[in-house]
Amino acid sequence: MPRPALHLAVEIDGDGAHPAAWRRAAHSPGELLTPRRLARVAAAAENAGFTLVTLDDSILPPGDGSSTESGPVGRIGSVERAAFAAASTSVLGVAPVVATTYAEPFHVSSQLSTLDHVSAGRAGWVVGVEEDPAAAGAWGRPLVEGAEARAREARDGLRVVRDLWDSWEDDAVIRSVATSRYLDRSRLHAVDFTGETYSVKGPSIVPRPPQGRPVVLARAGLVPAGLADVALVGGATPAEAGEAAAAAGTPLAFAELEVALDTPGATARERIADLERYAPWEGGPERLRYAGSAAGLVDLLTELGGHVDGVRLRPLVLDEDLAVLSRLVLPELFVRRIAARPLPGTTLRTSLGLPRPLSRFTTDGAAALVREETR
Repeated sequence: MPRPALHLAVEIDGDGAHPAAWRRAAHSPGELLTPRRLARVAAAAENAGFTLVTLDDSILPPGDGSSTESGPVGRIGSVERAAFAAASTSVLGVAPVVATTYAEPFHVSSQLSTLDHVSAGRAGWVVGVEEDPAAAGAWGRPLVEGAEARAREARDGLRVVRDLWDSWEDDAVIRSVATSRYLDRSRLHAVDFTGETYSVKGPSIVPRPPQGRPVVLARAGLVPAGLADVALVGGATPAEAGEAAAAAGTPLAFAELEVALDTPGATARERIADLERYAPWEGGPERLRYAGSAAGLVDLLTELGGHVDGVRLRPLVLDEDLAVLSRLVLPELFVRRIAARPLPGTTLRTSLGLPRPLSRFTTDGAAALVREETR
């Protein structure tokens, strides 16, 4: 049986995947953090036919400012940028990175619920972790040290956030003028979570998101499979990515793919070499990397479509590679029916073929949750 159409995501933080990408950007350095720049990139991604965009983030700046090679050292919060991108688009999914390390799950839940409301159900969440010890000082919190401790924080944080999304049942809001009742308080629930490092009572202060729960994307192995909707998987080859996807156990799996494409002015190799004069494009076995023609990328994505459900692209330089993706790559994928555009009026869950979950505090929702976490 053929696999469903490949879902396409693209990372739009900064100027591109290369640390010196800003040197080849089509705008002045001062325009990077402007609303106009974000709206233009989001519109380009939507018009190209991407299902969603992701926006990286950290409490620490993307560079330390110690040398001219470090590039821009500021950024605007990912959730705020995602909300603006959602208001600038109509069908594009928006998934900010929000770290669970040091952050309060109650605030994370409220932020992402609000994003889902303002985007009319197009919100996702890329679960992040803060590995740099400097992040603890920035938060004013004790250091969360080691991969196991960070994974624990991610697991507990995600559980709390999901429970808070569920803490308002779908019909909790009555809005009855005749009875002067806004809420049916019997349909609001305390989550009563107690973990190793914190406890949360609840319920949420934000009504249940339009999607029930925004789509959760997480690096494969970071959280239990039953807690995430999409695993972000690595692998040096399409086959390895497929093996990682099969092992993830999540409903969907997206391969991570860095791309540098031939442009009218220079080949991919020439563009990489130009940027390597300033900083190395460091990589590793955790993700694929492609450098070459648009046709070659189409062939690679076609092959990946036999192994994974989607791909998150990380362009070398957004201003250069996104234009080639829009003109030569995605149109060919649509013609071949390898990928499909999101439809107007649909939620991100609908675009990805994911069901809308029931609240865990309903009888049917509790049973569904048990099936998810024991899958």
